[in-house]
Amino acid sequence: MTVTSVHKDPEALSMTFTAEFPAPVERVWQIWEDPRQLERWWGPPTWPATFDEHDVTVGGGSAYYMTGPEGEKARGWWRFTLVEAPNRLEFDDGFADDDGKQLPDPAPVHCVVTLEATAEGTRMVTASTFSSAEHLEQMVNMGMEEGMREAMGQIDAILAGS
Repeated sequence: MTVTSVHKDPEALSMTFTAEFPAPVERVWQIWEDPRQLERWWGPPTWPATFDEHDVTVGGGSAYYMTGPEGEKARGWWRFTLVEAPNRLEFDDGFADDDGKQLPDPAPVHCVVTLEATAEGTRMVTASTFSSAEHLEQMVNMGMEEGMREAMGQIDAILAGS
């Protein structure tokens, strides 16, 4: 599995995933920038994602939905606040209704993705910050930790070209 650690810090209102990939930083950046590659891993295997919009520019955003095993759809959105290709990406991530309208609850999560070169390839650190300790716990209870582990576990196959 690609995820090497998960650190929950209720005091800092954060959850951080660290993953290692045997590919250069520029290649790992592509799995965030290209919506067709992003669809192959964003969301756990039983909840694959479809991106209707994906504009990786400051102020740009994404609209997506994940389809569950029974055909149910969970919609979401991103708003990019920082883009420093190929090393750093920041965005707010929230839920949306069936029309794509942003929902206020649960509150959006702020995500910071950093990619750094290592001797073996790339270390990807994805840090999520929550509005409160209750918000962090709510997202954990909704399966965020396990879902992200499963989602990131799909990246190696994409990087390998399968």
